[in-house]
Amino acid sequence: MRFVTDLLARRAALAPDRAAFIDPVSGTTLSFAALDDRASRAATLLAAHGIAYGDRVGILCRNRVEFFEILFACARIGAILVPLNWRMPAAEIAPLIADCEARLVLFGAEDADRACAAAAERAPVLIGLDDDYATQRDACEPHAGRSEWPSDETWYLIYTSGTTGRPKGVIQTYAMALVNFINITQAIGLRGTDSTLNFLPLFHTAGINLHTLPVLFAGGTNYILPGFDPGQLLALVNAGKMDVFIGVPAVYRELTLHPDFGTTDLTRVRHWACGGAPLPDILVQTFADRGAVVCNGFGMTETGPTAFLSDPENALDKIGSVGRTWLLTEARIATPDGDPLPAGETGEIQFHGPGLTPGYWNRPEETAKLFTADGWLKSGDLGHQDPDGFVFVAGRIKEMYISGGENVYPAEVENVLARHPAVLEAAITGHPDDKWGEVGCAHVILRQGKSADGAGLAAWCRSHLAAYKVPRHWVFAVDFPRTAAGKVQKHLLPGPGVAS
Repeated sequence: MRFVTDLLARRAALAPDRAAFIDPVSGTTLSFAALDDRASRAATLLAAHGIAYGDRVGILCRNRVEFFEILFACARIGAILVPLNWRMPAAEIAPLIADCEARLVLFGAEDADRACAAAAERAPVLIGLDDDYATQRDACEPHAGRSEWPSDETWYLIYTSGTTGRPKGVIQTYAMALVNFINITQAIGLRGTDSTLNFLPLFHTAGINLHTLPVLFAGGTNYILPGFDPGQLLALVNAGKMDVFIGVPAVYRELTLHPDFGTTDLTRVRHWACGGAPLPDILVQTFADRGAVVCNGFGMTETGPTAFLSDPENALDKIGSVGRTWLLTEARIATPDGDPLPAGETGEIQFHGPGLTPGYWNRPEETAKLFTADGWLKSGDLGHQDPDGFVFVAGRIKEMYISGGENVYPAEVENVLARHPAVLEAAITGHPDDKWGEVGCAHVILRQGKSADGAGLAAWCRSHLAAYKVPRHWVFAVDFPRTAAGKVQKHLLPGPGVAS
């Protein structure tokens, strides 16, 4: 595959009047024809501000339709979009603007001060999406654009927020978008009449690719909210407005805590999916008790992201598994050197296929470290495969610790603690110990109105786990530092004896 057709133009030609985006708050609808026209005019606007082939365009905003029209505008002139993390202060955004050498930054009103401060040193062109952007765009003639896009060309960069180090710009190509569309279509049975909700942050791969771009490519409709609102989400479910849905574990947890959860008909959504972080078994069971099978998945920004996703037929029988890889992605459990391991043995999850990133922006050394000698992408995550080919993720390689000579995988301990009636969430880290080398420290968020102490939780763990897996230290917290995907940033958690 050398080229990818202009997917928005083709979809607009096939179904011009079908709704591409709906804002459930304002009730406004944007058709595929209107989205296509906006993208063409936005391309002209970018070009008028000096943006040419290969130039980087930063964007700092909450979820809104303009993000996607600008994404396609960049494709039409060969520019590269760089979504910026609005959760970061200006001091952290500025190095990203410098790293990608953005020539222009667009921003929403809520992030205006942050955008201006972050861009001050490099002083690229600044355009406010809530100022005169729409007026400028609508005054432009539609850009002829490119009718096809080289499949291996960079479309946009996603700076990973990371759980251990400074952000890296993960290259996202046009081929990756198409492969992800094929994989997710196979995994969830995506239909051209499906609707979903766009609410996950747009500086994260899930906000763009799960399920928004695949639904657009299929000709379906995306409802769009500025961010996560459990009440609005449940209302859309109950109104039968959503056919397919994906969230991170923190989203599923918040839904169960909302007062409308008990009266929402979850069966109105045909396919529920979860990714971004390990999904506790108890959440799967909570939704299953209400007739909703949540399919657990695993992928990375570097894999496009769809790789693993459980199928509804096996999700409950293989609870805790992320399933098997889909059509265009292969995976293996291997040693760090790339030697495949047999079923049942724990090793690194590694990927192969046409939907993988070619590497990190301007980071040749780190790109080289990303792949094995035979070309498989190293995930940095541990897992094992059962005899049926279903994979279970054990957590990050760097998170595993050795206590008394035994390997301890935090995800296993976290899953046990999540089943305790007083525990809302737990995160396990390893800490030095004079006797055992390392022991576990459990960071715990309790459910509202519930109480528990370390001794009681340790006893709970001892009834479910081997003694060496039971945490020795306990830290109670109100919340954890997280990435955009909801993963706990364990390197930022306090050590034993330090208030969280």
